[in-house]
Amino acid sequence: MKRKHFLSALLPAAFTLSTAKLYAGETDFRRHIKIPPYLQVGHTIGITCPAGFITLEECQPAIQLMQNWGFKIEVGKTVGKRSFTFGGTDEERLADFQSMLDDPNIKAIMCARGGYGAVRIIDDLDFQTFKRYPKWIIGFSDITVLHNHINRNFRTATLHSKMCNSFPLDWSSAEPVQVETILSIKKALIGEQLSYISPASKFNRLGKANGELVGGNLSLIAALAGSKSDLITKNKILFLEDTHEQLYNLDRLFFNLKRSGKLDHLQGLIIGSFNPKPDDAGEEFGKTIEEIVLEKVKDYHYPVCFDFPVGHQKNNFALKCGIKHQLSVDENGGSLMES
Repeated sequence: MKRKHFLSALLPAAFTLSTAKLYAGETDFRRHIKIPPYLQVGHTIGITCPAGFITLEECQPAIQLMQNWGFKIEVGKTVGKRSFTFGGTDEERLADFQSMLDDPNIKAIMCARGGYGAVRIIDDLDFQTFKRYPKWIIGFSDITVLHNHINRNFRTATLHSKMCNSFPLDWSSAEPVQVETILSIKKALIGEQLSYISPASKFNRLGKANGELVGGNLSLIAALAGSKSDLITKNKILFLEDTHEQLYNLDRLFFNLKRSGKLDHLQGLIIGSFNPKPDDAGEEFGKTIEEIVLEKVKDYHYPVCFDFPVGHQKNNFALKCGIKHQLSVDENGGSLMES
């Protein structure tokens, strides 16, 4: 074959391969989301530590309350384990989580706490059984790694919510907001449709949106960019939260979202709690979190909702990641409802 004919035959094939690789994420995006079976009385929830350590004593309020809801509890081997900041070694945390993924009797897995560590085991987890028999994965903060990885690769809904370390020690004297947020976990797990409202904010950008709800911790979403766990945000409603980051770093993280295209084609944007660290004296950044966000989305026209009740705070409600929602932002505030 002549060289020019060989090259002309090769180029379309190369283009097809590169195009397939380039749009593989969008192909995944178009697959329908799978919803794990909702829980019934008598079903078992496993508790494990894929990230930071926690004691069994600290988990007892959560264990007791979920048992009162009618669920059985399987306490993982990593609860009470400690390897420096982690809930056991990487190998122990991997084995414990894998065991719960594969156990057909466990219908949901609650991560006992966040911290750091899920990214150290995510690539070694085997989700083959999970793909055939999905179950609810529960948690937030560092557990954003699991939410994003599962959404990207397995198109399965997960539950962004408080974990064992956020359950009140004394349920009878808990603040109303604590009670409401913890009960939202139960409501989500048994299949109730969830809806929430947020207060009016002068920074809100009004509008309505419909789309799949995805998101989590901003630092983790940025850190996962370009990896197997990278989150696809096109045509979705994105929610974000973070804590104890300095404003200059939040600005850098939002630039990461903008420059990587994650803000380009959203249906809507939800901003939860951020609670930034105070600026160092003489090193003031000069912008608020609201100004940082609005600067990054000024070229887009979707609704933006601030002060939403999600994040590292008592007012942290359960959100079903991967499920389609309706977002409405008007003069009275924001509302988010499963569609």
